[in-house]
Amino acid sequence: MTKLDAKIPSGPMKDKWTKRRFEGKLVNPANKRKYTVIVVGTGLAGGAAAASLSELGYKVKSFCIQDSPRRAHSIAAQGGINAAKNYPNDGDSVHRLFYDTVKGGDFRAREANVHRLAEISNSIIDQCVAQGVPFAREYGGNLDNRSFGGAQVSRTFYARGQTGQQLLLGAYSALMKEVGRGNVEMHARTEMLDLVVVDGKAKGIITRNLITGDIETHVADAVILATGGYGNVFYLSTNAKACNATAAWRAHKKGAYFANPCFTQIHPTCIPVHGDYQSKLTLMSESLRNDGRIWVPQKESESRRPTDIPEEERDYYLERRYPAFGNLVPRDIASRAAKERCDSGFGVGNTGLAVFLDFAESIERLGKSAIEARYGNLFQMYERIVGDNPYETPMMIYPAIHYTMGGLWVDYDLMSTIPGLYVLGEANFSDHGANRLGASALMQGLADGYFVIPSTISEYLAGETPGAVSENNDAFKQAKEQVNTKINKLMNIKGERTVDDFHRELGLLVWDKCGMGRNEAGLKEALEKIPQIRKEFWENVNVLGDEDNVNQSLEKAGRVADFLEFAEVMVTDALDRNESCGGHFREEHQTENGEALRNDDDYCYVAAWEYAGDDKAPILNKEPLEFEEVKLATRNYK
Repeated sequence: MTKLDAKIPSGPMKDKWTKRRFEGKLVNPANKRKYTVIVVGTGLAGGAAAASLSELGYKVKSFCIQDSPRRAHSIAAQGGINAAKNYPNDGDSVHRLFYDTVKGGDFRAREANVHRLAEISNSIIDQCVAQGVPFAREYGGNLDNRSFGGAQVSRTFYARGQTGQQLLLGAYSALMKEVGRGNVEMHARTEMLDLVVVDGKAKGIITRNLITGDIETHVADAVILATGGYGNVFYLSTNAKACNATAAWRAHKKGAYFANPCFTQIHPTCIPVHGDYQSKLTLMSESLRNDGRIWVPQKESESRRPTDIPEEERDYYLERRYPAFGNLVPRDIASRAAKERCDSGFGVGNTGLAVFLDFAESIERLGKSAIEARYGNLFQMYERIVGDNPYETPMMIYPAIHYTMGGLWVDYDLMSTIPGLYVLGEANFSDHGANRLGASALMQGLADGYFVIPSTISEYLAGETPGAVSENNDAFKQAKEQVNTKINKLMNIKGERTVDDFHRELGLLVWDKCGMGRNEAGLKEALEKIPQIRKEFWENVNVLGDEDNVNQSLEKAGRVADFLEFAEVMVTDALDRNESCGGHFREEHQTENGEALRNDDDYCYVAAWEYAGDDKAPILNKEPLEFEEVKLATRNYK
């Protein structure tokens, strides 16, 4: 077992980030332009990082699999971004945001990182307003706020139901300005297929041009991964179909530890599954829980239309069970409560796997125009997909995989266990513990990209000789050869099953055995079946086309091959963590009321898994979690 050093600065919590910035080594402006940094991913974390580092003077190479950085999956975030501005004057503060985030994550996050996030949050809003992000405003012109789950204050800034899109356009504008200046070299439609490590340090990547099929090498003095999460291991999720774990997983196989992979988030407000061959799910923003009330009929197997069920025959179960927070409990709690009601026979819809999200009371109280101004595009999207008008009929929702709290392990500087490899945003594990509060993903992505990495990367680069490694290094040649070998192997299997068929089989298995509810027997069953699916994949998958041009079948095959390896580590982590916490709900460990039951004596640590080689069990390394500011306690939202 390796001793993990998080490099958390000493001293009081409120002074750690200031101390780190002051004591860190710097690179002077004349030397910055000698260093090259690769940034993989152009979402909020990657786009902000590339733009900020270029503004500082570093040479930046930016990579994305989409045809434009604007299409990064950050664009899909709807509800808002948290910050401790306390504009409503309702008692918010940096400390309260810090506390709510640690508590919301069920005390499985690193305190120092969360406090830094809360500190930076206010600067993010200032930065985005300066960029022209059109946040909603009150009548007097001040920025408006709304509430989100896990908080009793209104701290979420928003732009209707398209906050992610507007924030991404701000980062995109900053990034493209630097592209125009010639400081950022943009590589769109390019996928990272391997990390190149030279003398133990990250020095570049191997990529495939998704248009020409060319396998290319790129050299840098440091590499940043901002490639999102691994939610698509479940096949059905709210993630775009192109979202994948390949960059992070292949970095893991080169020495980057993977932390807390079993911490996956179930979002409570998604459009329910409506067909066996559905390829993804659609998110309905958590912001809807501000004005929508969640309920099920009190009568099992109710067949009446929701508008025909009188008030006294409705069970507003979140308001009943959690009166202090009501419909705004954290996502993991709201999701499990919906599952419990449906499992008990009170679900609605054709499948019985749905609950109602009702806006009738808010429309009557505030008027339709007010609800339309807040959520109009979300209501329109729901009506187009489902065919019901949510202004007149309650929405039907059900939990679905949405976000992943696990990711590559990073220290306080956001550097992985491979020197020179930094990991930002959802791709790292650091800030959310076992459950992410709504509106905190955008906050973390922009904090990491705009404010953290520009301050911490200089510590490493100051000790590196710029341009010390070239593409002629044997490590680049070997990595490129390995990539080509894997592609050739996939192309030559010529089996009978499609890539999607294998992905669907894997996804349904891990959802059933490692989804909202997990138990020892189910996890062990999954660990038996995943290697069997993986074996058949490499014997019987059929990858169409060829490798020398556009080939989405080949793209998906490589990503599913990685999911088939990653899934085993995720389930292994879930089996090893013999407690319930946040989104990780082991059914053997729950209170009499069905709440998560933690085991702080044995599991108050970050589980960082080390790759030991093909067909070998991963090695568990532990980073103990120490709490200075927040007292460990059972979460209570009642």
